[in-house]
Amino acid sequence: MSTQARTQARTREPAVRPRGPRPTRGYRVFQVVNAVVLTGVVVVTLYPFFTIVARSLSDNAYIVAGEVNLVPRGFNLTAYRVVTSDPTFWVSYRNTVFYTVVATLISVVLTTCYAYVLSKRHLRGRTALVGIAVFTMFFTGGLIPNYVLVTSLGLKNTVWAIALPNAINVFNLLVMKAFFESLPVELEEAAAVDGLNTYGTLLRIVLPLSKAMVATMVLFYAVSFWNSWFAAFLYMDRQELLPVTVYLRNLMAGATDATQTGGGLGSAGDVVQSAATIQSVTIVLTILPILAVYPFIQRYFVSGIMLGAVKG
Repeated sequence: MSTQARTQARTREPAVRPRGPRPTRGYRVFQVVNAVVLTGVVVVTLYPFFTIVARSLSDNAYIVAGEVNLVPRGFNLTAYRVVTSDPTFWVSYRNTVFYTVVATLISVVLTTCYAYVLSKRHLRGRTALVGIAVFTMFFTGGLIPNYVLVTSLGLKNTVWAIALPNAINVFNLLVMKAFFESLPVELEEAAAVDGLNTYGTLLRIVLPLSKAMVATMVLFYAVSFWNSWFAAFLYMDRQELLPVTVYLRNLMAGATDATQTGGGLGSAGDVVQSAATIQSVTIVLTILPILAVYPFIQRYFVSGIMLGAVKG
């Protein structure tokens, strides 16, 4: 065969892609076990949620009889009309939105500033500041001292009683600190050469590069404050200031008391039936805003956590 023919034959041969190492048997077993375990976690997580949704759409008699599982029985929207027609529910809903927005804004600002300061290795007293933050993860002043402090500061029955005592979560602080430490020092040195001070560097250089981390912190704090009820239950005395989580708690507590005494809406059976459906409806309406917002922030969630947890 001539040289030209051999060259043409080589050009017609399909290119063979290099293969990586074949997974071992142990790794394949790990993949199977991992898939089974994660599937079980998803099922255990979603099962109560779908059950609550099914109960909220079912007739009271089927709920009390224990016949509602994942599929609604006796489709009924009466409980939704009852809850949404209650002015107290919407006042509590408005309070929850207001508290969540204000508290999340304060927490993100304070956490960002504190984490940025702690990320500077040349800062004097940096070890002490980190130690103070970590100390609060394991030790607190206690319930009664906190109540006395908030009351003496005049914060009771205000949004500050919810926002300020829990303004900085130490876990979020450490994650954000690790992220700031992973940023190249040369960026801040270049900003200093261009005449930016510390605040200008943070606002114009660091924060634009930290969108994923900031979005993650917003999600963490917003979910925490939205679900929080004990602070409002402790520091709010006026009905018009309570959030929707306390409204739900009072609804469940009232239904339990009415069931035990047999009073309320007629017979004890009517009380149980009404409470079973209305509680489910209130839970569904309470978690809907978080479910609506989460898909828009979820894309930042994984990247933000990984950037803050992995250094280098």
